[in-house]
Amino acid sequence: MGQPLICMTLTGKTIEEDIKLSQKYEKFCDVLELRADHLDENEQLLIRKFPALVKKPCILTIRRDSDGGLWTGNDFSRTNLFGRALAFADPDKKRNFAYVDFEEDYHIPSIQDAAMAFGVRIIRSCHNMTEPIHNLRKRCDAMRKTGYEIPKIAFMPKTLSDVVNLFHESSLMTNYDHILVAMGAEGMPSRILTSISNSYMTYTSPQETADKTASIGHIDPVVLNDLYNFKGISKSTQLFGITGWPLVKTSSPEIHNMGYRHHGIDAVYFPIRSQLISESLNFAEQLDVKGMSVTIPFKESVLYYLHELSPEVMQIGACNTVVRKNYKWIGYNTDCTGFERALLEFLGSNVKTKKMKVSIIGAGGAAKAIAYTVKKLGMKACIFNRTLETAQKLAEKYDFMAAKLDETSAMILDEYSSLIIQTTSVGMNAEGPISPENDPIYFYKFRGTEKVFDIVYVPASTPVMRRASAAGCKVCNGYKMLEYQAYEQFKLFTGVDY
Repeated sequence: MGQPLICMTLTGKTIEEDIKLSQKYEKFCDVLELRADHLDENEQLLIRKFPALVKKPCILTIRRDSDGGLWTGNDFSRTNLFGRALAFADPDKKRNFAYVDFEEDYHIPSIQDAAMAFGVRIIRSCHNMTEPIHNLRKRCDAMRKTGYEIPKIAFMPKTLSDVVNLFHESSLMTNYDHILVAMGAEGMPSRILTSISNSYMTYTSPQETADKTASIGHIDPVVLNDLYNFKGISKSTQLFGITGWPLVKTSSPEIHNMGYRHHGIDAVYFPIRSQLISESLNFAEQLDVKGMSVTIPFKESVLYYLHELSPEVMQIGACNTVVRKNYKWIGYNTDCTGFERALLEFLGSNVKTKKMKVSIIGAGGAAKAIAYTVKKLGMKACIFNRTLETAQKLAEKYDFMAAKLDETSAMILDEYSSLIIQTTSVGMNAEGPISPENDPIYFYKFRGTEKVFDIVYVPASTPVMRRASAAGCKVCNGYKMLEYQAYEQFKLFTGVDY
């Protein structure tokens, strides 16, 4: 089977809007899907002209609301619209629709015969917007009424295991063109690794209309090409990734994939979203993923599944990197080295770290790596956490103080305020006004002499950083820590210095 195609879905309200988007993203896609169900009613009458107005082969789709579309009219009206769009075929096939999408239960012989007569390939589709679909191979075989049709199955996985099943079944499907898509956050690998699933094409949406397809997990065509090197992925490409939940935003793929391109390594790094670390590891084993970054909330729970631990992981009790060698998972911690390098740059060469009194906000996996580094640098610290017992357990390990993370500990925080290190996810993706919900130390009043290091990097300035900066404090986000720990991961994955 050939290299999979990139299909960009157009969901504008007017033909003109869709044409402008097709022109903007022309070099990033191979096929355009005109979603006529999104067009204004008067614009739907113009769809016959669309293929002649763009430079790519086109799919005509009029998706019913029951299948995730916007068409709420009756089947008779929809059939008339299909007929209108396929009629009066032009001798130049480029001016006709190249494909038409019919659901598996939509069988109108006259329309199907017209499509086949005019050389329009039929995509026979099946969508389940809420549940996984199993027996994919058998289902695709049944959907192919003729050898001319391309069966398409798109479903919403409940777990990452449903996505594993997609790749397992698709590995045996090499006899005919087919399209298999797992939707949603957990289904993202099926859109990036289309060449591995032997799928005929993958679907994307332009950034301008991403909100319309966010729930089903479409990727921007520029991101798919430039970040994930979609056209360069083959069955021989080495696979790496980052796993966590919900893993809404991450800059790690940009860092790692840039490194692969720079060194000419045939590899791709992509998000592996799951609510269970056991499923992430199973996914990796089934698809031969050779290494993963591990983020919230799995840095501690992953330890149970590892066969070997680096000395740092054994000491810290948390792992942010796993590598698979000889069918065994080996755990490493690069957070500690990444944090140390970023922190020392932030503090500057003139700052003496020994005996500096530091507040560590949080007691999770990241905090464990940071506490390890703080102790290594000779600092004194107090661990602040909402659950005091958790803070105490971490503090005892390094002979630190512990305190409850609330307004009752404001004076203790003030005592350990020469450096405040924020290690929780509070403030992540928080673009709105500062509030107790997005500022973990909302009760603390900055004097302006504190230094604040927040390991969150999206947004670049978190609410607590904005508040500290306004008071005159020197602040730093976690992007440099991310970069430096990623460089260490890159070497563990590839054996090559970043």
